[in-house]
Amino acid sequence: METHLDTTCDAFLNGRIHVRQPAKGFRSGLDAVFLAAACPAANGDTVLEAGCGAGVASLCLSARVGGIAVTGVEADLALAALAKENAAANGFGESFEAVAADIGAPWSLLDGQLRREGYDHVMANPPFHVHGRARLSKDGRNARSRAMHERGLEQWLRFLAAAAKPDGTATVIHTAEALPRLLAAFEGRFGGLQLLPLHPKAGAPAIRVIVRGVKGSRAPFSLVPGIVLHEADGTPTPAARAVLRDAAKLF
Repeated sequence: METHLDTTCDAFLNGRIHVRQPAKGFRSGLDAVFLAAACPAANGDTVLEAGCGAGVASLCLSARVGGIAVTGVEADLALAALAKENAAANGFGESFEAVAADIGAPWSLLDGQLRREGYDHVMANPPFHVHGRARLSKDGRNARSRAMHERGLEQWLRFLAAAAKPDGTATVIHTAEALPRLLAAFEGRFGGLQLLPLHPKAGAPAIRVIVRGVKGSRAPFSLVPGIVLHEADGTPTPAARAVLRDAAKLF
């Protein structure tokens, strides 16, 4: 399928993955790689990524964990087609499926494309901004990828909970300032939550948080030791480099 997008080709995981993504607007980077590193998938598992974009997180996970089947859900038809093309170009055409669908649609409209309670692991990197609270691009694709409505996180976690198997995991990366809303959205759906903060430099407040939980679990909340991303001179720390270049697994 022709994507009709101006793209660049970008390398991830020290060149193990090469992904075409839009030259302008939202572009996946560090967040997608860390999301993939935090998903606890193992050989033989099924994974769903909500809002997969051009497929960076899904493909980084596929490169780290062999023998998994990944379904990427993306509302933008051109990006969904691009994700499928990227999967094929990286040798994952048989194990990756791109579904063009809106996560906000009633599940009855998604049946036949997606399996309710059918995935061992679900993951997402939802838009970071809330409509009306940030100045967004006039480009529709860029704006959609960067902002959602006030109760958007609730909608995303509702979708992830519907897709995850009983005892399946959900992994989400978001801004640190959104943590209260993110935890509220996990509440009642996923328990045994683990929170990992990402700090730009030593001593600096976290800029990102990764939250992972188990569907239906009643295990207690735990705070995982955070990761510092950059040294004082701006170079990646050994911990960050292990994820970004060597495809290391997080917690």
